[in-house]
Amino acid sequence: MANAEMANGGPLKVMYLNPVGTSDYDEVFGAMARQVKLPGTEVHVTSLKPADGAFTHIEYRAYEAVVSGGIVRAARAAAAEGFDALAIGCFYDTALLDAREVSGDMVVTAPCAASLEIAASLANRFGIIVGRRKWVHQMHATVRDNGMADRLSGFYAVELGVNDFQADHEETERRLTEAGRKAVEEDYAEALILGCTLETGFHDRLSQALGVPVIDPSIAALKRAEYAANLKRTCGWTPSRRWSCEPPPEAELAALGIIDNTNVFGNRLVVRAQ
Repeated sequence: MANAEMANGGPLKVMYLNPVGTSDYDEVFGAMARQVKLPGTEVHVTSLKPADGAFTHIEYRAYEAVVSGGIVRAARAAAAEGFDALAIGCFYDTALLDAREVSGDMVVTAPCAASLEIAASLANRFGIIVGRRKWVHQMHATVRDNGMADRLSGFYAVELGVNDFQADHEETERRLTEAGRKAVEEDYAEALILGCTLETGFHDRLSQALGVPVIDPSIAALKRAEYAANLKRTCGWTPSRRWSCEPPPEAELAALGIIDNTNVFGNRLVVRAQ
């Protein structure tokens, strides 16, 4: 039994939320969790109900707006279930600050913020490979808000949407490798962040090909959530819920009755602690 389990009477509990109303990619994230989580961590991979937006991606701000309410309700429900941490599985970091407001002492993170933290610990300059030019404006704002704009070598678009990534893995890998080579050899990026996941293990192949660390965003989000959960258990570092992080009053939430809905998840895949 891992130290965290012995000290606290149970495993670290982390939820990885696939923030769409379809379970199409849940098993992909489940396989990733089985490969990278610590033995003492239990991971629940969840997705929303179709009524919250039966999308296979949220590339568009309009789609994000539709699923944001479901993400907030999911964060509230996960906190009520006693999860230590929640990772919102979209590189736009959709509804991250909104979800934090209602998550109590549960840590909430998301792929872009998590990837930036990790990249900053590995290199002075990093590049971000993205699917489409459409994504760049919003993702650049997230990089800036996280204080990392000066360390960014650039965004490198491969002109593939989220669903296109899975259509032809060989072609996707070729484009990502070409974009990564440009970032490293022409713009001197010392690390790379993938703005969308191809498959678990691709980041290793790209890293070996280009000679710089390559960060998979789904792994980054899960491991950052797991790390924060461990720090909360062992060091007592719980999230602040004061000032800009202040949540709505509980009495007001109860009176409105629109956020506390425990029946929010459309699918759940559990990866048990060993």
